[in-house]
Amino acid sequence: MKNKVKILREQKNLTQAELAENSGLSLRTIQRIESGSVMKGFTLKAVAKALHTKPEELFFSEEKSMNVDRAKLINFSALCGLIIPFGGVIFPLILTLKTKDDTNKMLGKEIVSFQIVLAVFTSVLLMVTPFVQKFLSIKFPLFIVVLVLFISIKLLVILKNGVSLGKNGSLVIRLKSSIL
Repeated sequence: MKNKVKILREQKNLTQAELAENSGLSLRTIQRIESGSVMKGFTLKAVAKALHTKPEELFFSEEKSMNVDRAKLINFSALCGLIIPFGGVIFPLILTLKTKDDTNKMLGKEIVSFQIVLAVFTSVLLMVTPFVQKFLSIKFPLFIVVLVLFISIKLLVILKNGVSLGKNGSLVIRLKSSIL
């Protein structure tokens, strides 16, 4: 049965080392648990206590482990950003905030965080391009290059994450730490 120790640890903003220290287990044991090793007895109780939860809450039920449909919807709603300015942040954020399932909510926050960074980065580039274009005396409008690049990156991220969510229920392209 698949465990959700990593998700619970990240929700509590703990590093693997902090969880190891709080549970009295070694860092290597925590790494093995998060990579899918089976927990029993003392280890199970120690991790549950350190995460302030019940031992049975450390595992996905078979039904929950495969149910990332809401996360897929949140991911594909980011395509609204191609039509509506900042729609790639607004619509996924609304869907994430209305999500009750912890797994889908965590995936949604990771999706929204990446979309926020992408939108801010693109906005800054779009503001800077006229000055760069004038400074370099380029006749071709540089903002078109930035827009095409933005659309390409957005589509690539959404498609890769959508495929990954369908196959193994996780995101391939995400930030190391969540903004939300």
